Amino acid sequence: MQSERIKNIAIVGAGAMGAAYASMFADAGSFSQFFLASGERYQRLIKEPLRVNGRPYSIPAMQPQDVKEPVDLVLVALKHHHLSEALPAIKAVVGSETIILSVMNGLESEQIIGSTCGMDKMVYAIAVGIDAVREGDNFSYARPGRIIFGEGSKKVDGSRITRLQEALTRAAIPHEVPADMMRTMWWKFMINVGINQASAVLRAPYGVFHTSVDARALMLLLMQEVIELAGKVSINLTQQDLDEWSSVLNTLAPGGKTSMLQDIETGRKTEVEVFAGKVVSMGAEYDIATPVNQTILHIIKVLENRTLINTNAIGAKRTRH
Repeated sequence: MQSERIKNIAIVGAGAMGAAYASMFADAGSFSQFFLASGERYQRLIKEPLRVNGRPYSIPAMQPQDVKEPVDLVLVALKHHHLSEALPAIKAVVGSETIILSVMNGLESEQIIGSTCGMDKMVYAIAVGIDAVREGDNFSYARPGRIIFGEGSKKVDGSRITRLQEALTRAAIPHEVPADMMRTMWWKFMINVGINQASAVLRAPYGVFHTSVDARALMLLLMQEVIELAGKVSINLTQQDLDEWSSVLNTLAPGGKTSMLQDIETGRKTEVEVFAGKVVSMGAEYDIATPVNQTILHIIKVLENRTLINTNAIGAKRTRH
């Protein structure tokens, strides 16, 4: 039986978000955390210490078979296309009292993880306003943003919410528990469909959206299609939600970049399938036209493939020399 207080944390995903939260828990000094990984990712993590905001952190990496007992909290910060291969590792460290918190993008990660590990372990969550960036092996963030979490469409043990609140307070991680978590999930999905995708096709950091009427217009057109779909599943998103996001956007560092823009710039696969791809598939299901997201889906696929091809070509050229 685990203690009520969260002490042991497994972090799945050592990208910008995972690294930022790992450093926040480490700074608190009252948690024992590690990166859960296997194979090539594990080998990469054990080679050198994590560096966040210029500071080294000695956070170990562990393989699932080396974890001797269930952890109190699993924080999942993966890209969507890496989740399926990580499910066995997550399941291996989960016990009856474990809380699983996914800060992944999209609407599906909780259901995917819960189908393997148990929906009773899941706390629905989104991360808002964190401006974590990865540059090579170095990570940085200026604003921690906040984690918004709560129950999904099915009620869970309320003690999990309480334990998580206490842990995030202890780690000085800003957080909030809304009255309607599913509406909040859709609000974040709307934001990602807008700002992530618009920034990727425009190659634009947040500052461009602070000043360009045209950049904001593209972002809002993408988001309007999500609002129309939300109504079909009884989620009430409105113009006020767009206004609230604009207020948040104006607080983000002008040089900050969305995760999708970072992916395009560095030749990594994007999450366009869980953004535009999801909007387009839902549009077909509910017979709602989604022309803006359909167009963006094709554009980002071209950018993604071109960047991957160029990156591979450069790598091959370096190998030949």
